[in-house]
Amino acid sequence: MTRAETGLQTGGLRTPWPEPPAEGEAIRVAEGVLWMRLPLPMRLDHVNVYALDEGDGGWTVIDTGFASKRSRAVWEALMAGPLGGRPVRRVIVTHHHPDHVGLAGWLQSEHGAELAMPRTGWLLARMLLLDEEETPSAEAAAFWRAAGMRADLLEKRLTERPFNFADVVAPLPLGFTRIADGDVMRIGGRHWDVRFGDGHAPDHATFWSRDDDLVIGGDQLLPSISPNLGVHPTEPAADPVGEWLAACARLAPFAEERHLVLPGHKLPFTGLPLRVRQLAENHTGALARLADHLATPRTAGECFPPLFKREIGDGEYGLALAETVAHLNHMLGAGTATREMGPEGAWIWRRA
Repeated sequence: MTRAETGLQTGGLRTPWPEPPAEGEAIRVAEGVLWMRLPLPMRLDHVNVYALDEGDGGWTVIDTGFASKRSRAVWEALMAGPLGGRPVRRVIVTHHHPDHVGLAGWLQSEHGAELAMPRTGWLLARMLLLDEEETPSAEAAAFWRAAGMRADLLEKRLTERPFNFADVVAPLPLGFTRIADGDVMRIGGRHWDVRFGDGHAPDHATFWSRDDDLVIGGDQLLPSISPNLGVHPTEPAADPVGEWLAACARLAPFAEERHLVLPGHKLPFTGLPLRVRQLAENHTGALARLADHLATPRTAGECFPPLFKREIGDGEYGLALAETVAHLNHMLGAGTATREMGPEGAWIWRRA
């Protein structure tokens, strides 16, 4: 199916393909470019991956999905089917999150692929693979308590094995090729400008074709959802919201209506100038609502309503808390909020 054959309009954005490829299948989105999907065992139940024909009997693939039996089986089906039995010679990872880097090491060790990704992402992935815990660390417990995590959830989490990166990411062999901001890369018969985003993941690589209208956006440029901007025990004073807003401002001048964005989740889309504005305004609006909410002093765990405007279930609670702390940290740095330690060991936030 080509881009001209169908289209779906959503809030000023156009999605040329209203349905994604089925598991183990692919959709051709441009000459020599295939769009495929890997399953994820969570509410966001998929990650998009792309294969670009290198014209030498092999492929470059962008992102990989989780390391799981099901994902490896899907990849084997893709290699035998849409990829025509031709080898994956290179895997490019946009950022270090498990749904994107999960099977990169497997593609290296089992299929002989070269790995290319930002240095920060590779180092973080290698570090996190080593950080395997049977119970939450004292630092994680202190972070959750200071954020005002709901008491019953905190008690439950302290007795459970936490999520470990190594649970869903294959070991990464030593050695990779660094991707740097400002690089020009040859991928799939095209030259691509590398532009780094930030906020969702540090040094998140996006790729902008010089030869046609394609942009590979990863999680930096998504059509209908905003990626999580989270603060975690590894860096409790981080300001990913500020980093996200700065990245949107950096990328906005390059966005054009002609661009077809191939995102990490959901559907490929056009309308990138509008979408970059929306991705920033989503958070500036959330900050304004949060400031109103903090007219009454509250913990981070009491600040979900103005940010999410819906009920947050237990399965989403951790990510919601991480994103709430991110917005509060941004306000603290901007001088629009203050905090003081409460008697229960949680920060109490108020509007400045």
